[in-house]
Amino acid sequence: MSNIIIYHNPACGTSRNTLEMIRNSGHEPTIIHYLETPPSRDELVKLITDMGIAVRALLRQNVEPYEQMGLSDDRFTDEQLIEFMLQHPILINRPIVVTPRGTRLCRPSERVLDILPDPQQGEFIKEDGEKVVDSTGKWLD
Repeated sequence: MSNIIIYHNPACGTSRNTLEMIRNSGHEPTIIHYLETPPSRDELVKLITDMGIAVRALLRQNVEPYEQMGLSDDRFTDEQLIEFMLQHPILINRPIVVTPRGTRLCRPSERVLDILPDPQQGEFIKEDGEKVVDSTGKWLD
């Protein structure tokens, strides 16, 4: 069983790149397709707390419910924003990765490299052609 979890959306390029960087480190993570299996309230609150980010920082802004619900207004409490994310999981920004070294919203996908327990095992090139890791496994930050 893996000690890495990714909250993943296979339709998202950033999420796919993050998943492949985890695999390039020699790990097969537990994959949670969060649109199909959203986190519980307690899980979502723990993820936000563990990431050390504001609730609003996890909101995905470029999706239909965000505009329809007027979420750009600062009138909503953190509890209300969490409730909206639970009702509409598409509002949860992704990918979120949990490892023994921390929990991180991996946007951009290279942010996962900071929390992976093992280094990259070889070259990694993102789907868009950007080279992120060289052939020796060194991050090209």
